[in-house]
Amino acid sequence: MGIGINLGNTMEAYWADTGNLTGGAQTIGDDTPGNYETCWGAVETTEEMIIGMKEAGFSTLRIPVYWGNMMEDDGTFTINQEYLGRVGELVTYGLDAGMYVVINIHHYDGFLIEHYPQDQVLEITEGLWKQIAGYFREYPEELIFEGFNEALGMTGPEGQLDAERMYAFVNDMNQTFVDAVRSTGGGNAARILIVSGYNTNIDATTDERFLMPQDTAEGRLMVSVHYIDNFCYWTNSIGNEAWQDYSRSQCELLKARFLDQGIPVFVGECTAGYSPEHISWDATVTESADCLETILGMIAEYGMVPVLWDVCDQFYLRSEQRIASEADQTVIDTYVSK
Repeated sequence: MGIGINLGNTMEAYWADTGNLTGGAQTIGDDTPGNYETCWGAVETTEEMIIGMKEAGFSTLRIPVYWGNMMEDDGTFTINQEYLGRVGELVTYGLDAGMYVVINIHHYDGFLIEHYPQDQVLEITEGLWKQIAGYFREYPEELIFEGFNEALGMTGPEGQLDAERMYAFVNDMNQTFVDAVRSTGGGNAARILIVSGYNTNIDATTDERFLMPQDTAEGRLMVSVHYIDNFCYWTNSIGNEAWQDYSRSQCELLKARFLDQGIPVFVGECTAGYSPEHISWDATVTESADCLETILGMIAEYGMVPVLWDVCDQFYLRSEQRIASEADQTVIDTYVSK
């Protein structure tokens, strides 16, 4: 799957409306997929943009999707067919460009967990994934489903539960996702599925209480975590020796818990750009592109799949179909050539 890029702030975009207890989102404009695709500042996605991503060196396209935007507030949780169709168009852009494509439930998983009891969340999740998987049933195997985003492990209306019950619910959510997809048959009987980690946090996900689901297909599951250097990023300690040691220790946790057991790791969101305020005072690696090269090189060394988090016209300029920085393009070229 090489290196990937997120089509961020696009199909997962929404304007919250907690009074809408089905979709959790406001109606925008003419209530068409394009109204939601662009409501967080993205431009309408074109096939040329996706081809440009492939030509820039990306082999995997992750398309986060909210799904709740065009649902009637009637409690049936039925995904609008026009909305499904637009996601299908974007998937086809990626597949036709020769990329792997990953779609998930993004942000809407958090809405459900926050507003519904756990048993209802499991029931709704089953219905959602049966709809999504059913629509894409005969798509080629290069389309991959990722159950959720970062919401597994959030607190629901029951309030804070003890750790054992929280892990049990996370495991139940992932098992529900896998079972729902497999039940739709066709290409989904053996499609690669990505199981979402506990808050996609590496420490929490490598805990022994996090369990991979049972699966009727052998060797077709991956596990998703985010940002191997996340702690250093938010403590403004990027670029020093401690940053490199910490990032490697996170990779070692993933290796021992998953990679050594034959379970591939999908780093579904990685930092694409390191701004100066996040660089440590004692950094020896100070340029954003050099930081990116360090982290991608480490992920490559362990054989994991990194996917850069990117939004419209930041790392990759969708309007111009190119990576914004020549230094960053050189890093991607170097990664791809290894």
